[in-house]
Amino acid sequence: MPETTKTTFDLCTTLNLPGGPLGVIRAQGADAVKFLQGQLTQDVALLGLSEARLAAWCSAKGRMLASFVVFKNTHEDILLLCSTSVLPATLKRLQMFVMRAQCQLSDATAAYVVQGLAGAATGQTDVLHATDTIAARATIHWPTERNSTQITIQLPPGHHAGHSVPRALRVQPVEAAGGQAADAKTPGQPALNHPTPSAASDLAVWQYLEVTTGIAPVTAPISDAFVPQMLNYESTGGVNFKKGCYPGQEVVARSQFRGTLKRRAFIVSSTAPLAAGQELFDSRDTEQPCGTVAYAAPQLGAFAGALAGHSLAIVSMQTSALDSPRLTAGSPDAATAALQLHALPYVLLDDI
Repeated sequence: MPETTKTTFDLCTTLNLPGGPLGVIRAQGADAVKFLQGQLTQDVALLGLSEARLAAWCSAKGRMLASFVVFKNTHEDILLLCSTSVLPATLKRLQMFVMRAQCQLSDATAAYVVQGLAGAATGQTDVLHATDTIAARATIHWPTERNSTQITIQLPPGHHAGHSVPRALRVQPVEAAGGQAADAKTPGQPALNHPTPSAASDLAVWQYLEVTTGIAPVTAPISDAFVPQMLNYESTGGVNFKKGCYPGQEVVARSQFRGTLKRRAFIVSSTAPLAAGQELFDSRDTEQPCGTVAYAAPQLGAFAGALAGHSLAIVSMQTSALDSPRLTAGSPDAATAALQLHALPYVLLDDI
């Protein structure tokens, strides 16, 4: 990302308010682990109580229908955080496969308060010129701390102005949060300390930082569109190639172990607004799209420093388009704002 003046963050925003971006699916019962083990790309059986992991749920064709941050309350009580835009369809379809298993699935969004923390609110300070990378292995986990009232998950850091920004999720039952599920802030928790006068909301800043991690959550516009490797999930710990069967496993494995992966996820910026589902075009071939916007953050104005007035997004596109003289989103028209590519904060796992 372009260098700008260092920014100190102090962000705490609730993500699962009505109409918010994040929801909670709860799996309970003696067979909850066994059931999810047979459905997700992640090894749920080996998931410890002190860690969270990235996971995807795929169709039989290996296309991601939903993605999750998955962690355990207990070994018979598992929470899956996912986009609210795919939650109803995901829950309904997952319930069809439970059959006789002792596993109860429910929408527990209203039973918890899920907050996104960044910068000082995580208990850490922004790291100057950090070189944080995500090791390219499926054993990647996100450390989880818990006490009697809340669970805190340390997420991959965001990046801003050449600096690493600590990020975390704090999950607590509504009753532990004072019974205020609809409150945007838990009393006594810090809010964003905007470095410059800005109308950007806390949620917009959270989404901006989320894009800079290079890990796109699966939302409705891209559900059933990509195999995990097209969003780099195998490089960010979202796929375990050593676990047992799950829907689409053969397709996912074949994509990894046969031939060269032709489509990957990248971070881009544009002076024009970007939105998930927009097609990308290479100026060398304007007839066929070369990719799709997977996840986008709104324009943040002065907050983003050198990126002021720009939209930031994660795109999935053909690797052959990386050397394109001009990439655009939404239209191949010459008047459309060009996209600028930015470096990923992790190393891609080579296909075999």
